[in-house]
Amino acid sequence: MTKSRSEQAQEIVRVSHAIHARGWVANHDGNVSVRLSDALFMVTPTAISKAEADGGALAVTDSSGKVAEGEARPPSEFALHLGCYAERSDLRAIVHAHPPYATAMACAGKSITTFLAEAVVSLGPEVPLARFALPFGAAGAAPLRELIGDYDALLLQSHGVITVGPTLELALLRMELVEHMAKIATLAQPHGGVQPLPSDVLDLLIKKRRGAGLGQAADRTPLPEGIGEDPPPPAEPASGDGPMRAVLPHPGPAPGPTQSWRPAGPAPAADAWSGGRAEGACGLVYGAGVASPNELKETVAAAVARHLKDD
Repeated sequence: MTKSRSEQAQEIVRVSHAIHARGWVANHDGNVSVRLSDALFMVTPTAISKAEADGGALAVTDSSGKVAEGEARPPSEFALHLGCYAERSDLRAIVHAHPPYATAMACAGKSITTFLAEAVVSLGPEVPLARFALPFGAAGAAPLRELIGDYDALLLQSHGVITVGPTLELALLRMELVEHMAKIATLAQPHGGVQPLPSDVLDLLIKKRRGAGLGQAADRTPLPEGIGEDPPPPAEPASGDGPMRAVLPHPGPAPGPTQSWRPAGPAPAADAWSGGRAEGACGLVYGAGVASPNELKETVAAAVARHLKDD
């Protein structure tokens, strides 16, 4: 269902207020836009706090970024949005912000390899780092245009994050997820860092992403090296074993009724509760020298009778 221009304006306002309330922008940082038609776009205007965004004061531009209606002017960073829209006809909405954890990684020159299963379906196997450029004009948009055809979220080196989608809601959720992963990755550093997903699991998740049709990038996201082929079948399991056999160590042969149990440490002292007979008692419980369940029952009964008699 196509939303009216008024509804889309209110969505821009809602998302602008949300990124400010969450501390993802400061001062005049960040911008939010939608594609109204092939030739028209609506975006938060230049030089305003996103807390002050107003549905009646948004900028409307043509595909070159020139004001098409009203007096509100777009921000210079809108060139980054236009570059993404030009690369992908499926995009209807873009959010740009500076969430602290993700922006810290971008400023450190780090990308994010997706390590949460759910995030692979929404974002793909990676949130790559776009090379640095001043954020205006064709030169500023060029690093994004190099990558956005294959990804729905990008870290911008020494700058921030941009997320895209068919709706503003999804673009905002992707921004939230990028920041969530960046925070987890940062908190995991003292513990040795996050661990990558198993390659066979990653393969299945990428196929699920493509099957969900979450935008053009869902069909174009490159698979990491070694991913994309069906995994080889696991070794033939023994009877009763399930697929976990491939990842769990084999427990070894189960103790049989004729195996004798021996304690790992020294024999208990004579004043222990067993009166020094612990090894023999454990041997009975584990079936030492016993050939059948009936014989085990009889042997235990006899031992208990002897113990009561001794007492």
